[in-house]
Amino acid sequence: MPGENLSRDEARQRAELLSVDGYEVVLDLRSAVDGAEPAEGPRTFRSVTTVRFRAAAPGASSFADLIAPSVNAVTLNGRELDPSAVFDGARIALDGLAAENVLVVDANCAYSRTGEGMHRFVDPEDGEVYLYTQYEPADARRVYANFEQPDLKAPYRFEVTAPEGWQVWSNGAEESREGATRRFAETAPISTYITCVVAGPYHYVTDTYTRGDLTIPLGAICRKGLAKHFDADDVFLVTKQGFDLFHEIFDYPYPFGKYDQAFVPEYNLGAMENPGMVTFREEYIFRGKVTQASYERRANTILHEMAHMWFGDLVTMKWWDDLWLKESFADFMGSFALVEATRFDQAWVTFANNRKAWAYRADQLPSTHPVTADIRDLEDAKLNFDGITYSKGAAVLKQLVAYVGREAFLEGARRYFKANAYGNTTLDDLLSVLAEVSGRDMTEWSRAWLQTAGVNSLTPVVTCDAGGRITELAVVQDGDELRPHRVAVGLYRLDTDGSLVRYARAEADVAGARTVVSELAGQEKPALVLVNDDDLTYCKIRFDAVSLATLRTHLGSVADPLTRALCWSALWNLTRDALMPARDFVSLVLAHAGRETDVGVLQMLHSQALSAVTHYAAPAWREQGGRVLAACALQELRFAEPGSEHQLTWARFFAAGATTEGDFQLLLGLLDGSARIDGLEVDQELRWDFLLPLAAHGAVDEGVLAAELARDDTASGKRHQVRCLAARPSAAVKDQAWAAVVESDALSNALAEATIAGMQQSSQRALLAGFTGPYFAAIERVWADRSIQIGMDVVKGLYPSLQDDSATLDATDAWLAAHESAPPALRRLVLESRDDLARALRGQHCDATAGEGK
Repeated sequence: MPGENLSRDEARQRAELLSVDGYEVVLDLRSAVDGAEPAEGPRTFRSVTTVRFRAAAPGASSFADLIAPSVNAVTLNGRELDPSAVFDGARIALDGLAAENVLVVDANCAYSRTGEGMHRFVDPEDGEVYLYTQYEPADARRVYANFEQPDLKAPYRFEVTAPEGWQVWSNGAEESREGATRRFAETAPISTYITCVVAGPYHYVTDTYTRGDLTIPLGAICRKGLAKHFDADDVFLVTKQGFDLFHEIFDYPYPFGKYDQAFVPEYNLGAMENPGMVTFREEYIFRGKVTQASYERRANTILHEMAHMWFGDLVTMKWWDDLWLKESFADFMGSFALVEATRFDQAWVTFANNRKAWAYRADQLPSTHPVTADIRDLEDAKLNFDGITYSKGAAVLKQLVAYVGREAFLEGARRYFKANAYGNTTLDDLLSVLAEVSGRDMTEWSRAWLQTAGVNSLTPVVTCDAGGRITELAVVQDGDELRPHRVAVGLYRLDTDGSLVRYARAEADVAGARTVVSELAGQEKPALVLVNDDDLTYCKIRFDAVSLATLRTHLGSVADPLTRALCWSALWNLTRDALMPARDFVSLVLAHAGRETDVGVLQMLHSQALSAVTHYAAPAWREQGGRVLAACALQELRFAEPGSEHQLTWARFFAAGATTEGDFQLLLGLLDGSARIDGLEVDQELRWDFLLPLAAHGAVDEGVLAAELARDDTASGKRHQVRCLAARPSAAVKDQAWAAVVESDALSNALAEATIAGMQQSSQRALLAGFTGPYFAAIERVWADRSIQIGMDVVKGLYPSLQDDSATLDATDAWLAAHESAPPALRRLVLESRDDLARALRGQHCDATAGEGK
């Protein structure tokens, strides 16, 4: 990555000097299918870019961005520049600028195998080639020469020549076609990172959205091999529901013409908000039976990306410091729109239990940062697509809605769009309009919530009289920065039918270290106090002793699904904070998860229970904990309603936690048909779920996995097989997996990710112990030589977290001490992994102490 970075200061200086009037980008992609792979160097395509721009100071110097193997020609204002003199592999030096300028760059750009730039994928099922682009934050320069920063917006015209039989899409609609060449309509002014090209023999389905005089052509795209699984009708249904809601509440028509949505292979992200040409990971096309939680997740992503058409595309942040201006809003709007406009009316439950867990983890790492972050350069930007920017920011916006009111919040959004359409903004632009519509001074709220880091804990302190009535209920706030919280406090009691129900609720403004909620004085003594009822604020919920005792015996009896989700979330935070032994959390799951009706919450509990055993349980209890979880999973699997999504969820959990020979024999029987559980359909995806633990424990060999790939000879099947192969319990296998990812760049991003996931098996701690030293010896070289995405995958994915002892902490500290000048983004990843390990060790100590007392 040397030479490819761009600092905030450089971007600011360039934006002060330059204004861009337009791009014309001509791409010839016929080389995607022509001939064999080159003997040396990457496969390339020709890219010719014409940029028209103005300079505020004639005679000044600047630079354009381009990452390409070679440049054929550079012309500035008719003057030919020597590519070898002006191009350094990442930048093109531009001297002697005029007031008005025309830059033409003719380059050979490389196809990507890492999901960055122009990604090229060969489908193993039929040999077809598929292309798509992915740029955020700064990889458009891998496809065409440009000024790669979000505040130099411009209109774009794309012209693409593609192989015969291919379809091609870009942000604008196709305007004309001559032979193999398509020309696309000029876009509105947009940033480089959201331009897009998708090309290949894709399957394409169309529809239309109409609202009054507005007509939006809709398209849904996937590989031919996935067409039989593609439920485009449901994609269009959610799309239309989203457009209905956003047009109603934003009062600003969708501004980018058509609306295509492409589900593409080997995608690093969930999706990308390219205007008119949104891209998604193709795993959102389901090859087998999935739960409603999966459909909800896809619908949330569709609506998240659609919200970006306004928050991010129409109005864009000046620099990545204010990335939250688009991502927090889109994350909030995804859940908001699900509840308001779709069948997924319990989406706030998912938000409370799932999305906010991501935020709580990120906000307690040493790399935590304010929602408005300090982004010094592009490497910082890449790492800030995190739980704070997305989920904490969204939770803060949910708090803001409670603070200023829903209508004021939406009116603020409407004015923000109209005042800043096609422009770039900062935090101050948003705060000014919110202050205007709400009549509140947003300065202190912004300082507390957007410009400081960390999460508060809120704990109820209840005092009752001899008659069992509350004399005082106070909320105690802890944290480095005490913030104003608008909260609801709920009181719960056991009903006559045994359910735990709310009988009193009061909203209060919590400020400072201790706040008395006077409205609840005189109420009968509660069995449970929930201090963030209805999930209005962003905090860690704590319980008083009575409430915690109630949850241990009655958590499954909580009637309201959001309340249950909040309680589970709080209990998991207690476990991660080493305030509850891991074995106690596992016991709660054993006792109450079988009664959980929300399948998304259930899936989260399964993930957390496995994590509790793997990372937070005392090593001496770990094996026993795994056995009791697997036994519970099998019991619930047999008791579940045949054919239900709960049955499917318990089946996957059983496979993930399988530990005994009996477990493996049942999985083998379900695979070959000699065993059967009524209603459980073992489709292809579930077969791979069963094969992974079997491979990891040596119950199936390479031949079985090869046979399974022959049965499922698809891109998805190949990823599954690679993961299973790397999971086998053999030193030679682990050496091979390590070499494939660390010592070679031959694997695509998707297969590298699968190899890493397969290699790291919690049952193979001893087998993996020898990789700690090589890891620390390799990561700086990997970071320097590989793309940011692959570097991140390797540094995070291969950190020796399963070597959970003080020696690994010492090795991490030694590396950090010896590499103080390493790239900050690399050090951040290592520091985060160290913090996770230190947290796990604290949890193990807590659990061991609890075990000694029993």
